[in-house]
Amino acid sequence: MAGAADAGAVATSAPAIELRSISKAFGPVRANRDISLVVRRGTIHGIVGENGAGKSTLMSILYGFYKADAGEILIGGRPVQIGDSHDAIRAGIGMVFQHFKLVEPFTVLENVILGTEDGALLKPSLAKARGTLRQLAADYELEVDPDARIEDLGVGMRQRVEILKALYRQADILILDEPTGVLTPAEADHLFRILENLKSQGKTIILITHKLREIMAATDTVSVMRRGEMTATLRTADTSPAELAELMVGRKVLLRIDKSPARPGRTVLEIEKLCVTDAQGIARLSDVSLSVRAGEILGLAGVAGNGQSHLLEVLGGMRPATGHVRIDGKELDLSGPGCDGRSRRAAGIAHVPEDRQREGLIMPFHAWEDSVFGYHTDPALQSAPGLMDNARIRSHAEDQMARFDVRPPNPDLAAQSFSGGNQQKLVLAREIERNPDLLLVGQPTRGVDIGAIEFIHRRILELRDAGKAVLLVSVELDEILGLSDRIAVMCGGRIMGERLTSETDETELGLMMAGMKGKAA
Repeated sequence: MAGAADAGAVATSAPAIELRSISKAFGPVRANRDISLVVRRGTIHGIVGENGAGKSTLMSILYGFYKADAGEILIGGRPVQIGDSHDAIRAGIGMVFQHFKLVEPFTVLENVILGTEDGALLKPSLAKARGTLRQLAADYELEVDPDARIEDLGVGMRQRVEILKALYRQADILILDEPTGVLTPAEADHLFRILENLKSQGKTIILITHKLREIMAATDTVSVMRRGEMTATLRTADTSPAELAELMVGRKVLLRIDKSPARPGRTVLEIEKLCVTDAQGIARLSDVSLSVRAGEILGLAGVAGNGQSHLLEVLGGMRPATGHVRIDGKELDLSGPGCDGRSRRAAGIAHVPEDRQREGLIMPFHAWEDSVFGYHTDPALQSAPGLMDNARIRSHAEDQMARFDVRPPNPDLAAQSFSGGNQQKLVLAREIERNPDLLLVGQPTRGVDIGAIEFIHRRILELRDAGKAVLLVSVELDEILGLSDRIAVMCGGRIMGERLTSETDETELGLMMAGMKGKAA
């Protein structure tokens, strides 16, 4: 009896997780180097670091996706062998990935029980899960319709389903990888309330994020990784965003956006009464009118799904519309044969799309091939009419990668081999270096680490200061307020109003994003 009591005391007092000297290499690349980490039970522990610092590799080892080359894992004070995700689940570990692992045609209930069915007959399993979900929703503010199909849910609800899946499997430890990368500010706030509820019920949470504001607001302890090594673990209350940024990057980082006043010139982009109706007959844009001048950044704010993406697609030649769009006074074709990306590029428009992997890059292609994606018919890149000069393009890509600090600076690597931040730099380099009159840029720093964010912001401002017009779409209000000279707010496919950045704030913009006018429009 005494031995059992002693074992229980150890399990209760021991850290939830202890990693000892974990190392992992992929060929010559050492992703994790002799990493040790202690995560206390019933806390929210943040892990930060640049893209490629080794955070996701370390968590993938803990969840059984990778096997460490060396080191030891202890859960609740006891050594465990985690060979796959089933071992991790049995050890009480659940993981919510940045890109959700859900079967879209299935219902919430079906996704939750998938892989944990009690037998060949699903009815008992579904009935049991329905009752459990009802209790979990009440305990943790995780309300979601169990009969809704995943394909009909927004990203915030999908994330709740992923958390419910882990809790249904009785996870005591939750790992969340960049959980707010696809959430609106309101959804992110709700997520952090959920995490606080989980913590208050004794759950242990590991939060991987590059957003220092979220680390400061949500975590008890934060660990910093750089180049595969653990550089520091600190009580969150004892540190600051500036200190964390310096530990992450290895140098001082300018966290605020430092810019000179804009000097707007001629009107470059004019939009009048632009309308878009989708295949289901739903109006996505209604009478949108805007203008952007040379030498200024117009920020377009709004909750995701309120028309910003459709507007960028129309301007980029990816979607037909009605109304009028003019570049330097010249009308663009919005629905005929001239409504395509090539015509837009010829008109002086460059486009950094919101989804770099699906719309900005061909992921299996080499970086040097992606460096001219959309511009490959440029005579300057051809050895003869219709024949690309691959040697010249490769040299051109090397120069771009050097100027935009793409790491590793190897044009022969496939785009899919680069981290998210470096993929974004590849797209920005290609579009900015074409010297456009108008840059369309969607979510420029989504999923990008703090060092790359600073660099990307600086390049966008340099383009503005060179007299170019920039239309910026971002769900990050800090980014909109920091970069923009003027701000337009969209809600329900309409423009709710425009403000000078110097004359507005997050509160007013938030009201307008919710469909209210705020101050006098």
